[in-house]
Amino acid sequence: MPDTAVPSAAPVANRGAITACVILAVIMQALDTTIANVALPYIQGSVSASQDQINWVLTSYIVAAAIMTPPSGWLAARFGRKRILLVSTAGFVVASILCGLAQSLVEIVLFRLLQGFFGAALVPLAQSILLDIYTPEERGGAMALFGVSVMVGPVLGPVIGGWLTDNISWRWVFYINLPLGLLAFAGITAFVTETKLDRGRALDWLGFGALSVSIAALQLCLDRGEQLDWFGSGEVLIEAIVAASAFYVFLVHTFTAQRPFVNPSLFRDRNFTTGMLFIFVVGITYLASLALMTPYLQTLMGYPVVTAGIVMGPRGVGTMACMFIAGKLIGRVDIRLLLGIGLGLTAWALYDMTGWTPDVSQWTIVSTGFIQGAGLGFLFVPLTTVTFSTLPAEKRGDGTGLYNLSRNIGSAVGISAVSALLTQNTQANHAEIGSFITPYNRLLQAAPHVWDPLTLAGRSALNDMVTLQATVIAYIDDFKLMMLLCLGAVPLLLLFRRAAQPAEVDHTIAME
Repeated sequence: MPDTAVPSAAPVANRGAITACVILAVIMQALDTTIANVALPYIQGSVSASQDQINWVLTSYIVAAAIMTPPSGWLAARFGRKRILLVSTAGFVVASILCGLAQSLVEIVLFRLLQGFFGAALVPLAQSILLDIYTPEERGGAMALFGVSVMVGPVLGPVIGGWLTDNISWRWVFYINLPLGLLAFAGITAFVTETKLDRGRALDWLGFGALSVSIAALQLCLDRGEQLDWFGSGEVLIEAIVAASAFYVFLVHTFTAQRPFVNPSLFRDRNFTTGMLFIFVVGITYLASLALMTPYLQTLMGYPVVTAGIVMGPRGVGTMACMFIAGKLIGRVDIRLLLGIGLGLTAWALYDMTGWTPDVSQWTIVSTGFIQGAGLGFLFVPLTTVTFSTLPAEKRGDGTGLYNLSRNIGSAVGISAVSALLTQNTQANHAEIGSFITPYNRLLQAAPHVWDPLTLAGRSALNDMVTLQATVIAYIDDFKLMMLLCLGAVPLLLLFRRAAQPAEVDHTIAME
């Protein structure tokens, strides 16, 4: 089919100011995906939470964003893009302040849910505004700037979060959104124009509600399972039943309704379906590994919070740099080869992490993090391109929502799963190592006096050492699991097929 000429966008007044204020809103939202990571141990102590409970601070935000991302387009069409963008910005700032004021785990999790609820629309709406105000010839540069703003979070989040936590308080990782949000709100109010409203556009509330209930119940099941002995608990059993039942209702409704929330014909496209599975795996390995690194560096290695943030920063630098390299190579190199390179680099980095101990050098942490970030950079852009290369243009709006939903669910499931496995494996490893500590073990008799099992202080020191070793092995098991997931995604490369004509796809969709 011949290409049709795309009309150039009409000149827009104050285009630079519009770009600046929407990019600022994106940076504010992107920062919050990682800025709280290095502050988690401090938040944990402040609200008296356990290791698995504190991860709710991360997963609650991700789940709320996952639920609210798909209907953001409908909200903008129904109530106006500028109005929804202003409400999202204001709500995000208010929720951030409430997070900083929280005095208990329940409060901070609820306020993080609000953050995710309001912040979900910021990235897609900002992206659509940039696409509208720039001509097709200029959109490449605009989307490159947009991609950099999205990646500022992984790069600067740990560093800024570490500095604020160490020099002021962990609460300032949330308060920092106040000045950013006020500037973005003022700019959007002054320069962004409102879009036409589509009052007749309907939302499939049953499909949306069933999917939302299923996602929320699944996350509760994953978060509470480790504490309550999984299906030995009535609560976890009920949550699993609710998740499965709601998903069943969603599936039945999707295939029987005239205008369902999710168009089932999307999954007839092999590239799109394969890409959904692929981005799910990427979601698991990306944020789950970040969630593991923070307690590893601060608890096991004793790094100050600022140092932890600095050594984690190069991961985002690697992602951002290789994102541009991959973008330049698309069209010149088989996309499947680029995806294979991305998986290989990510798997190699995780393999290297399986040999880590608390004595690992800072250079090793920085270099391995950079390589893992580089792998993710080679995955983001090519994966987005090939996923939407064969999808009809009229279906891309729904497809991008589902694509980001799959990534967010993968991230939430990954964080919960690796945290649960970390706790469970630490206990199992402790029991196994402890079984060798007997009066008849000759190696123990040659151990330093400080580990003398016949004294109270010696038993305490010995237990601390066993716990440390058990925890290190548990981390290794988690890194190994994520490595195997990366390698398990390699066969998916064979399912991708080339498009007859390269589709005009926004390469930054994967990073929303």
